[in-house]
Amino acid sequence: MSQYFNLGNEALWNPSNGASGLFLRQVAVFEAELGLSSGFGPMENDDCQIDPVVFEIFTHALLAQHRRTSHTIVLALSEGFVATVLALAERAGLAVDLSSHAATPDGPLKDVQVSVRAGMSSPAEGKAWKSGLRARAQELRRSMAR
Repeated sequence: MSQYFNLGNEALWNPSNGASGLFLRQVAVFEAELGLSSGFGPMENDDCQIDPVVFEIFTHALLAQHRRTSHTIVLALSEGFVATVLALAERAGLAVDLSSHAATPDGPLKDVQVSVRAGMSSPAEGKAWKSGLRARAQELRRSMAR
């Protein structure tokens, strides 16, 4: 069995029920973290409609939050989700400019990891962050059935 994530009449992704359920539960987690709606509607009759305007706002807020952290565990827990959202946003044709996020993060850093040995860590260098995230999103997109 599978479910569809649609933008209007276009299927952006057709994952298995298990992958779909896990993804939607993660969407709810990050909606709560960001205090924003994601643009993903309810899954009804194996279809989920995506509001592109709300989804674009959510995507940029998610990328900004991801860019402001250097905490190893937070990054490990969130990188797959962030890359999946980026893959869907690009597939939806949304204007996602990673360069605007790759610069030194605006605002205070969030979830900075402090090491007893090395002191406080900082987010990855912008170019490395951008290329790593882009590569992961491309890899995922190739695996995302329509």
